[in-house]
Amino acid sequence: MTNARIVIDRDFTIADVPRRLFGSFVEHMGRCVYTGIFEPGHPQADARGFRTDVLQLVKELGPTVIRYPGGNFVSGYLWEDGIGPVEDRPRRLDGAWHTIETNAFGLHEFVDWARTADVEVMEAVNLGTRGVEEARALVEYANHPGGTYWSDLRRKNGAADPFDIKLWCLGNELDGPWQIGHKTADEYGRLANETAKAMRFVDPSIELVAVGSSSRAMPTFGSWEHTVLTHAYDEVDYVSMHAYYQESDGDAASFLAEAVDMDSFIDGVIATIDAVKAAGKHRKQVDISFDEWNVWYQHGLDTDDQPHQVSKAWREHPRLIEDTYNVTDAVVVGTFLHSLLRHGDRVRIANQAQLVNVIAPIRSEEGGAAWRQSIFWPFARMSQLATGRILRLAVESSQLPTKKFGDVDAIDAAATWDEETGTVALFLANRSLDEPGDITLDLHGLDAIRVRSAEVLTVPDGDDRFAANVEQDQDRVGLVALRDVELVEGALRSTLPPLSWAVVVLDVVRS
Repeated sequence: MTNARIVIDRDFTIADVPRRLFGSFVEHMGRCVYTGIFEPGHPQADARGFRTDVLQLVKELGPTVIRYPGGNFVSGYLWEDGIGPVEDRPRRLDGAWHTIETNAFGLHEFVDWARTADVEVMEAVNLGTRGVEEARALVEYANHPGGTYWSDLRRKNGAADPFDIKLWCLGNELDGPWQIGHKTADEYGRLANETAKAMRFVDPSIELVAVGSSSRAMPTFGSWEHTVLTHAYDEVDYVSMHAYYQESDGDAASFLAEAVDMDSFIDGVIATIDAVKAAGKHRKQVDISFDEWNVWYQHGLDTDDQPHQVSKAWREHPRLIEDTYNVTDAVVVGTFLHSLLRHGDRVRIANQAQLVNVIAPIRSEEGGAAWRQSIFWPFARMSQLATGRILRLAVESSQLPTKKFGDVDAIDAAATWDEETGTVALFLANRSLDEPGDITLDLHGLDAIRVRSAEVLTVPDGDDRFAANVEQDQDRVGLVALRDVELVEGALRSTLPPLSWAVVVLDVVRS
């Protein structure tokens, strides 16, 4: 049996929980938009074509901010194609995903959908094939009240009030050779700086995200961030991070420990940001937008059901990277959320990629059902329950050997304390594939009154770690009551099943 002792102290906290940490991502890619969130003619579509069954699941999932419209797609996108009468909008070839973009869904539709879903819009501008003027015009169109060409065009197109979009991404993954309009760090840094200035001239209240390196494995990683921020530090508020993980060669132990890599990745970017800040004698603090993260099986799973390559034919919204997630994936996603929360003083925005169908917590079928994937549950519970202050934990855990990271903690944890509600939310993962995990939680400065709730996601009875929710069996994997949990003389005692993610909520008072 593995075991862990966790100590929390009311006075040792990291930061307020940033609500934007629980963000998602909608890209014009595959079936995320078309037949995902938008499907006119579906039995559960409203008059605007929004799938209400998907909207209901989105509200249950609880994302707070959604990045749009890409992703690789944005680097070749003409935002003007997605405004005005739908029948007048052009059909375009999208080179990023080798598809035909109908532009039936654009900026107005997304803002309307986001308001219906009660999420903040995080808009990306094209700095691949376009530049300063197009980005400046988009801010004017979206945010200026009226009396100018672009703002009056918005009003003519049916939106009398500004969209008031505050959060903007200055392009996407432009250090990647695959990107339309790929640039060097100097080229992008200069462009980002000048674009940011022009956008702020229109609306000084906006927040801006500079493109970081596409991944930690890129040869440009580190030097890219340093160069870009040397050019644009004073004009941006965040630098982006992207990371995807998968189980390779059956090495489940290393896969379950990938949050160790995420922790190190975040720490490295923070170090680079702060080095530029010090060298440039800057006063402001630039933080992190981890605006793409998830499990993504990029190798070894090409099938008719899970295509991972772009179509050779030009088609509208083909199936693309529609991964089916299992119990193991859900536990790993839980640990990624722990990592992001533990770094909440500097990671102020995070977006799981993507929202529906495309490597997503929600799946849907054209004309058919929508359902929750296994990875839906850790995100939904943490978005709901991680409130107040992030607690700094002291964890002593049994160790598990891995090929990739050496020995790692068997038990991974994060926690929050909400003084207003009088609750501590403890998020736990047992990385062991075959051993239960005994947990002891000691609270300093807080007295636990009772266990308000305790839930666990683990392998269903009689099943294995590859159990997943599919259209024919939509509730195979989910949260169930965690029975083995109790308070003993003010300390929490619990046993986690092997390969599990759990959340325990305690009612507490100051001691």
